[in-house]
Amino acid sequence: MLAKTPLFDSINVGDSITPLVKGPMTTAHIMRWSSAIENWHRIHYDRTYAQEHDKLPDVMVNGSWKQHVLIQLVSDWAGEDGWVVEIDFQFRGMDVPGNTLTAFGTVTETRDCGAYGLVMLEIGLKNETGQNGTPGTASVLLPKAGGPPVPYPFDPAILAGAES
Repeated sequence: MLAKTPLFDSINVGDSITPLVKGPMTTAHIMRWSSAIENWHRIHYDRTYAQEHDKLPDVMVNGSWKQHVLIQLVSDWAGEDGWVVEIDFQFRGMDVPGNTLTAFGTVTETRDCGAYGLVMLEIGLKNETGQNGTPGTASVLLPKAGGPPVPYPFDPAILAGAES
């Protein structure tokens, strides 16, 4: 269930969005995701292969799963009346069974876009030691108090007049 869409007027630089916690991850979680997306690379289910052939510490949490979690984090926060304009991230760390991963976001900038507001976020996916192995950014268009909802489908031309 999507959260109620925050109004642009209530957003401040430095605000945190509600984190999304997943885990602790198990080999079963990793294998089910691999099966669902038909990714049969052995590093996601064969520990011996991952460790001996690829010299990895264990089987690996899928990058596509991490991508999904970050998109879920931002789209859940945007709610039904917001629009995720852009999301960007990098895979910089490996996650293995036993890790508990927390997706997080912090508001870094806001821009007035006439009837709407654009919110820029720093996002990431940290393990239980605090290491952010999947840093990124996102931007979300939100309605203003008393203003119209963000149209669906979203027209990027709305952003052409955004103040920078």
